[in-house]
Amino acid sequence: MSQVQKTARPPAHARAPRLTVIVPVHNGRLQLPRCLEALRASVFTDFEVIVADDCSTDNTREIAERSGARYVRTPYNMGPGGGRNLAARHAQGEILVFVDSDVVVPPEALGIIVEDFTSQPDLAALFGSYDTAPAWPDFLSQYKNLMHHYVHQISQEDAVTFWAGCGAIRRSVFEEFGGFDLKKYPKPSIEDIELGFRLWRAGRRILLEKRLQVKHLKKWTVRGLLRADIQLRAIPWTRLILESKNLPRDLNLTRAAQLSAVLAWLLVIGLLALPTVAAGLLSGVAPWLTAGRLGTGLGAIVLLLLALNHTVYAWFARQRGWWFAGGAVLAHWLYYLYSAAVFGVLLLEHFLRAPFRARPPQTPAGSARLSEEPQK
Repeated sequence: MSQVQKTARPPAHARAPRLTVIVPVHNGRLQLPRCLEALRASVFTDFEVIVADDCSTDNTREIAERSGARYVRTPYNMGPGGGRNLAARHAQGEILVFVDSDVVVPPEALGIIVEDFTSQPDLAALFGSYDTAPAWPDFLSQYKNLMHHYVHQISQEDAVTFWAGCGAIRRSVFEEFGGFDLKKYPKPSIEDIELGFRLWRAGRRILLEKRLQVKHLKKWTVRGLLRADIQLRAIPWTRLILESKNLPRDLNLTRAAQLSAVLAWLLVIGLLALPTVAAGLLSGVAPWLTAGRLGTGLGAIVLLLLALNHTVYAWFARQRGWWFAGGAVLAHWLYYLYSAAVFGVLLLEHFLRAPFRARPPQTPAGSARLSEEPQK
């Protein structure tokens, strides 16, 4: 059915709720109940919940309505950004709170959001982080979520981006900036980062609220992690940086992170060259390069990588022990390798295509994207 389905709106004379919590979901029968149950346990009560169903084939609607949430359904698969945009058009609250369907918020979460927006009139948006107790106990799920927590907790509170896993924005600001860009990001990607980037470039204030910590229910696999990090994040994020000619120095884009990525590749290149150097095959080209000297250089790179990232590795050790921290070191270096590879390839592509790239048409900064969705 391609028509939007929704529960009845509150009567026109009823007082609009302070918050509208929007939960985008696709086939969320396993995790959505825990997400909605946590929202019902909120200490702050002046809010409504809208479940934005992205063409699920399970009993998502039944789960939503049983929990007392309002329900809307996209006419076709539009991704979480499309679901959020659709739900925002039906919102009653003055502040939109985005919560992923695989996220469990603590009872105080909505109260923290209201407190920040009330005490800071200039605040346009805010977002939080995952907590230190993800639902799945396997190494990959623990590592991925703990790294997300750590990066957000040590980053600057005045943010240059946005995270829709658990984030909030004034509805007036969301409408002014046209919501999530569905033309550029029709599938799950960096639509939340890009929205935050637009807000920041326009001088709007975004807060990284470190008290706002939520539990993640997602179980990570190697394939899922690589797809998320490379296809859904690194590639579109790099293209956004190159298009905007602006490289933020925050979150995982600090100078230490950039230097670490270069060092990780130097380490790999050196390890690959070590057998050739040891066999003396390069003696005629570089007689000064011996296996001993190369080994010393590789050792120095390892020490420098550990030094640059010692705070996060020590933090992992305190959280999960030294064996876990050792695995986190290797996973972190692998992340540096594929992230740097993506950036290098796309940077080369960017410069090679520059002479043939047409100048894009100029559009107003606040051009509405919400209206780009099909009318229901």
